[in-house]
Amino acid sequence: MLLLALDTATPAVTVALHETAPEAGGALAVAEAVDARRHGELLLPAVDRVLAEAGRALAEVDAVVVGTGPGPYTGLRVGLATAAALGAARSIPVHGVGTLDALAYATGLDEPFVVATDARRKEVYWARYADARTRVAGPAVDRPAEIAAEVAGLPAAGAGALLYPEAFTGAREDLPAHASAAALAALAGERLAAGEELPGPTPQYLRRPDARVPAGYKAVTRG
Repeated sequence: MLLLALDTATPAVTVALHETAPEAGGALAVAEAVDARRHGELLLPAVDRVLAEAGRALAEVDAVVVGTGPGPYTGLRVGLATAAALGAARSIPVHGVGTLDALAYATGLDEPFVVATDARRKEVYWARYADARTRVAGPAVDRPAEIAAEVAGLPAAGAGALLYPEAFTGAREDLPAHASAAALAALAGERLAAGEELPGPTPQYLRRPDARVPAGYKAVTRG
């Protein structure tokens, strides 16, 4: 099965083409760029790039896998809308996988640890894991100081952990900081091979978007 995976829930715009057949060796091509302000501009060119690099066509893709966050509203919806459009155009399934779960999978750890990404507003999106495949708490959004006692001393991956080392005392720079579509696709492929039914691309926003209607706004009507 040929999977096209993409994620825009973190500052990374990441795309991967992944073949689930064991003899294919997993990721055929990967494109990644870290730029929190250019998700929409960078995503589709990255899709074209991985297809070209792998020598495959979009018509050969069997399913799309997209990171469902949690993540900032604007960035996250770029990936979700693109995945939905690609799936509709090809009439193929679109599977959702949690971005924190994919980041955890990429660590390869077999011990308890946490993952945290930057949620802005001096908060983090985070989850706790028993190992790289098993989430035991979260995802949630909190201020680092509010969860410091819960995460102290545990190995911690993700840009959120690196941003607040006073709370994530086990933050490790050798672990992934951002989402990886290669890990997203590998995790999805593993679950599909095990017969699991993956959820659809439902976003995990966890909080309201930053954009709000201004207070005191008055509608203008024509007389």
